[in-house]
Amino acid sequence: MTTVPLSSTRPRTHMAVLLLLGLSHFLNDLMQSLIPAAYPILKDAYALDFVQVGMITMTFQIAGSLLQPVIGMVTDRYPAPYSPVVGMMFTLSGLVSLAFAHSYAIILVSVALIGIGSSIFHPEATRMARYAAGGRQGLAQGIFQVGGQAGGALGPVFAALIIVPWGQPSLAWFAVAALCAMMLLSWIGSRQRQISVEFVAARTGARKDGGGHVQHAPLTIGIGLVVLTLLMFSKNAYSESFRSFYIFYLMDRFGLSIPSAQMMLFVFLLASAAGALIGGIVGDRIGRYRVIWISVLGPLPLTLVLPYADLFWTGVLTVAINLIMASAFASILIYAMELLPDRIGLIGGLFYGLNFGLGGIAAAILGGLADSHGVETVYRLCAFLPLAGLLAWFLPRLDEGG
Repeated sequence: MTTVPLSSTRPRTHMAVLLLLGLSHFLNDLMQSLIPAAYPILKDAYALDFVQVGMITMTFQIAGSLLQPVIGMVTDRYPAPYSPVVGMMFTLSGLVSLAFAHSYAIILVSVALIGIGSSIFHPEATRMARYAAGGRQGLAQGIFQVGGQAGGALGPVFAALIIVPWGQPSLAWFAVAALCAMMLLSWIGSRQRQISVEFVAARTGARKDGGGHVQHAPLTIGIGLVVLTLLMFSKNAYSESFRSFYIFYLMDRFGLSIPSAQMMLFVFLLASAAGALIGGIVGDRIGRYRVIWISVLGPLPLTLVLPYADLFWTGVLTVAINLIMASAFASILIYAMELLPDRIGLIGGLFYGLNFGLGGIAAAILGGLADSHGVETVYRLCAFLPLAGLLAWFLPRLDEGG
């Protein structure tokens, strides 16, 4: 089964909208990334163990995952171009609440609010990126992803430069980022009607010409979504071992200070940003299927060596691993959209929700392993997770031509 490319009715690419979507994603994920970046401070201030740290991540991730598919389904039927602005309001309230939290319970409530904010933001923002892409879906998702990944990468930097010296209340300063994002998303929302009309007109014209997307059989859709979900879990479980525990790994094994470890985490996360953009662009050229194979299975030799590397090679290997692994998400998301091209909101909500929820489950499991067997054991076990990339063999071939 193949997907016939769009004809000359292909809509134009709205680059300004894509860049501002990337910037809003940057601000959203910057605020999210302050949560794990602040873990060492919260752990010391509230005498938390690794299980409790993992529960903070799980609370945030689950709150960010459960609503996303529901919101995506609703906005498929009733477009809500300004819903991301509402999401930013939740993020703003959660960030300020976390800055002044005085107990573990308030910390959990605060991160849940930030997670809910992200769950509202992603489905409609993903739809807008799809509409504004024209015929360059990989580039569009790459720009959107690179914004989020870059924002996530800067969290440890701000933690080292601001949160560590000024303490937990300094988290409230980042409310400015939420206000800026709300202004950007309001402008983007005002453009959605016009761009969506162009998108729908182009698809209608393509169908009349005998092109556009084909309707896939339910079995094809089911197999594709199950395999993509399993690939997402293996990828997210490995990534979460770094987001939640990499700082502790560097401090325990190599004796690094908190700011030094956070800077190492920044470099690691920066590779995610580059990988997301590269994966989107390469996917437009060689096809999503090949990118998924390479990005999920490809890091295996590096992950097996990592637990035995010294500090220098630990830095080199983690950057290489994340550069390759981060290239998967844009291709996974577009692949799923090609399976269900009329349910963009649902797919965006489902896969961003899975991105959150599976990461949260993995964080809780890995937190228990870290407490019982040590952080180094976690990395030795996670080294085998890229083997799940072999499941890509079962993906239906949708884009044989690339």
